[in-house]
Amino acid sequence: MAGAPANQPCTIAEPGAPAGQSRVPPWCTPSTNRDTFVSFCDVSTLAQTLLKLESAMKCTAAKPSNNVLREQSMKRRSLIKAFTLSASIAAMGLTWTVQAAETIKVGILHSLSGTMAISETSLKDMALMTIDEINAKGGVNGMMLEPVVVDPASNWPLFAEKGRQLLTQDKVAVVFGCWTSVSRKSVLPVFEELNGLLFYPVQYEGEEMSPNVFYTGAAPNQQAIPAVEYVMSEDGGSAKRFFLLGTDYVYPRTTNKILRAFLHSKGVKDTDIEEVYTPFGHSDYQTIVANIKKFSAGGKTAVISTVNGDSNVPFYKELANQGLNATDVPVVAFSVGEEELRGIDTKPLVGHLAAWNYFQSVENPVNKKFVADWTAYAKKKNLPGADKAVTNDPMEATYVGIHMWAQAVEKAKSTDVDKVREAMAGQTFAAPSGFTLTMDKTNHHLHKPVMIGEIQDDGQFNVVWQTKEPIRAQPWSPYIPGNDKKPDTPAKSN
Repeated sequence: MAGAPANQPCTIAEPGAPAGQSRVPPWCTPSTNRDTFVSFCDVSTLAQTLLKLESAMKCTAAKPSNNVLREQSMKRRSLIKAFTLSASIAAMGLTWTVQAAETIKVGILHSLSGTMAISETSLKDMALMTIDEINAKGGVNGMMLEPVVVDPASNWPLFAEKGRQLLTQDKVAVVFGCWTSVSRKSVLPVFEELNGLLFYPVQYEGEEMSPNVFYTGAAPNQQAIPAVEYVMSEDGGSAKRFFLLGTDYVYPRTTNKILRAFLHSKGVKDTDIEEVYTPFGHSDYQTIVANIKKFSAGGKTAVISTVNGDSNVPFYKELANQGLNATDVPVVAFSVGEEELRGIDTKPLVGHLAAWNYFQSVENPVNKKFVADWTAYAKKKNLPGADKAVTNDPMEATYVGIHMWAQAVEKAKSTDVDKVREAMAGQTFAAPSGFTLTMDKTNHHLHKPVMIGEIQDDGQFNVVWQTKEPIRAQPWSPYIPGNDKKPDTPAKSN
């Protein structure tokens, strides 16, 4: 180095460092102990720095004496040893840092806007609470769960796009989502094509069993059939005529096809069955409720409602407006729970029914904690309506599904879909319903209890009937011809 003062070693200065002062290199994250900051550095950069230091130790403007040479040699060897050790520590430190930073991405696919937001937003929030709960206990296989939330906006084709995005771009290990069957059927080809895994938390019409879906909601024999049996019974009002009212899509139409066949098997004639459908987002129920009153003049009538989304609010308001109470014509709903009733004056609706597999009002220690945890979470996150936070059946099904998936990943020691699918068979979970639920070993459906609840004036439900134990799902309804020949194992839909 020309121009260096005689007998002075050359210096190496990091860009921006004051002359004669050492500083932590900019590529490092210093720890509280400066002696150990090296373990967080880039190992390749350390190696380059080591070479620079060794070169600098050799660099002098004048030939040193033998004593100086020996001293420099000793210093050089000490530095080399020190940096070699530091590099090793750094490699270990980097490994630990990467492992600690690894996460398992979890997709949440629910409508946060549009007509279904009234029902689905709470499922997104419940999924986030459950993920927080699992992470607080150390995550899954030592890794934290990282939620990836998307909004398909009650747009059925958009569900497929968002599902593909979660699987191919976000690289999620699993997706929890959908409410309507049309949204589930929209994403199903995507999940089967890409071998993704979907947990579906809502009651549905059955007639499906995919290897890429686990169904934690109810099949018709776990909700619709028992509900109609109840309103036909003496305790349920001994209904003889049935007004089947639903939103116009696959779930209500297929469920009502099954119910019509079931009613035929009980001797009910078509003249005693009325079937009416309305579009998503329908709000004018004045004529329909008037027709229900007219139909009920022909004998003891029950309304079987598969109305979905925010249309439930104007429907129930119109029932109250026209004075149609539960004593005259009971309504048993399959898609109305505590969440949907929050925006309605429920006093005129007392006695109307809903069929589910869980109600917030059930009394047991698991549910007490579940409700308390949700209430605290809603307040902590300042969720809309947090002062009146409620739980419902699909929220419980979401909670159970996420925990079961986490258990399966722990068992499989992997998030690989094929391994998790195998590990899911027979998983059990002590649910807020008060029952220990089991994932069927073959058909990908959850064994669930059935409950019938009456609406109370506070918007909660009083359970008036329930099964003694969980019921195994029948995805292929025996009331549809030819289903008895279908295998009780999942198969791709395409």
